[in-house]
Amino acid sequence: MPPKTAKPAYACTECGWTTSKWVGRCGECQAWGTVDLHGGAAKAGRTQAVPVAAPARPITEIAVEAARASTSGIGELDRVLGGGVVPGGVLLLAGEPGVGKSTLLLEVAARWARAGRRTLYVSGEESAAQVRLRAERTGALDDNLFLAAETDLGALLTHVDQVQPSLLIVDSVQTVGSSQVDGVPGGVTQVREVAAAVIGRAKTANIATLLVGHVTKDGSVAGPRVLEHLVDVVLQFEGDRASRLRLLRAVKNRFGPVDEIGCFDLVDDGIVEVPDPTGLFVSRHETEVAGTCITVTMEGRRPLLAEVQALTVGSTLASPRRSSSGLETSRVAMTLAVLSKHCDLDLTKSDVYTASVGGARLHEPSVDLAVALAVFSAARNAVVPQDLVAIGEVGLAGELRKVGHLGARLREAARIGFTRAIVPADSEGIDQVPGMRVDAVRDVGGAMRALGGPAPF
Repeated sequence: MPPKTAKPAYACTECGWTTSKWVGRCGECQAWGTVDLHGGAAKAGRTQAVPVAAPARPITEIAVEAARASTSGIGELDRVLGGGVVPGGVLLLAGEPGVGKSTLLLEVAARWARAGRRTLYVSGEESAAQVRLRAERTGALDDNLFLAAETDLGALLTHVDQVQPSLLIVDSVQTVGSSQVDGVPGGVTQVREVAAAVIGRAKTANIATLLVGHVTKDGSVAGPRVLEHLVDVVLQFEGDRASRLRLLRAVKNRFGPVDEIGCFDLVDDGIVEVPDPTGLFVSRHETEVAGTCITVTMEGRRPLLAEVQALTVGSTLASPRRSSSGLETSRVAMTLAVLSKHCDLDLTKSDVYTASVGGARLHEPSVDLAVALAVFSAARNAVVPQDLVAIGEVGLAGELRKVGHLGARLREAARIGFTRAIVPADSEGIDQVPGMRVDAVRDVGGAMRALGGPAPF
């Protein structure tokens, strides 16, 4: 009988699951488009030892000077990265279309070049002339900034060898493809090949590399998940189209913290960093207005003051309307239920509208107390003092729960000029803020009594 030939095996690039025929969806991890031809299942124990490029050394003898971070020229970006850009490090910047990714990286390239360091900007989405026009508008022109419009991986690597930059920017990784690999640019196989080649060149030549990545409908990075595993830093650039404010967050960072954020303002002539964004989310009223309350949220390690507004009007509908903008709808509904149950505030015949100021997205539980005070203020036409901030999570029993980083929140409020605060009882750090009167209460009723109101309402 003729010998049996081995059937071609297909394997999932995400989890390693194998099958004898190609399928569009992995049977193990349920990922789409990750099953590729494997060339036959390898038998265990066949890999032999090979000579190494350099012997292993004690960790205390490893030099770290080559891995020191260099400033990018943008303080907010350095803040998120933990000090700056690391030579040989690969950073992936993802965000929705039109949020300002290319504008931010062109500004980074220009400031890097102005420091006398060679920079290579490779654009796969725009022509070189289009990028030049944008650079003229934003003032990002410098002789050390080299520009190329390429969509072929081999040509991109040639540009790197010719220019020998210390900073490489690829915009974007989904638009570059290799003629040596099957598939179209942006596909799983192509993205994996492009990322592996660029990362390999960055590590061997010690080039700091910034990659732009597209996102899917749910906001995650497009392409195989292995792309996020290969890079050193994953940044998310986000912002509301109705607002100029842009936030930069670190999702993964091998060189620094992941709880820092950077704030930027997208203006007509480019993008500028906002080192003190507190005033963007607070409006000052010339006269006292009912239905407003100030709170302090934490974006990473940065405290930000935000204003919560509420409006209650009589309703003729069988089911009164509940509308929220910039707030967590479920938490607002829970807070309204607590006010109705434990504070005797009847809202069954009123439409309730709640919103944040300046397009801020307040999803932190510490905003609950400010929402409760704003709704009460609107329903009873009672004014919350303009020099007061309210911080605390409201429980279903009406109790106030402690929140983290309370000392940093109060210090930020005192820096802006607020002199009073209502916080949960037994909180730490409330006695470390000079010049601020802090009322520590145990429930929502106690918060109303601290304002001089009746209890229950």
